[in-house]
Amino acid sequence: MNLNKVILVGRLTQNPETRTIPSGQLVCTFGLATNRVWKNRETDQREEKTEYHNIVLWRRLAEIASQYLTKGSLVLIEGRIQTRSWQDSSGNKRYRIEIIAENIQLAPKSLSPQPISTEEPTPKTVSQEELKKESSTKDIPIIEENKDEEIDVSKIPF
Repeated sequence: MNLNKVILVGRLTQNPETRTIPSGQLVCTFGLATNRVWKNRETDQREEKTEYHNIVLWRRLAEIASQYLTKGSLVLIEGRIQTRSWQDSSGNKRYRIEIIAENIQLAPKSLSPQPISTEEPTPKTVSQEELKKESSTKDIPIIEENKDEEIDVSKIPF
């Protein structure tokens, strides 16, 4: 049995770029940054390594991503790895590793970047009941690509 499955959680490094290919299909591409944090045992220092991924979404997922995602948005991508190759103008063989998304999960707006305000925030006291109610209403929608079924964007809780 073979398996080609990738699950990434990260932030967009740029706004999604959407275009229509000659066959009429919509395709959306963007960069995604993921990081790994660990403690170095020798130096006892916290270290971090960031990886950058090329993400490709097709059809309805491309439409949703271009509509709701922006640079800095937090998103979960589930898909497969694909290597594309081509010859550049000088005849060199070039390669690009991409993640072809099959499912995406958008983060709640509270986890996405917010505009920076110059005003001082006013402290707010929140009860446990309010916290429970607020967290239960902020479920993260899972969007799966299903070629036979249309996704009703109006039902996504944003």
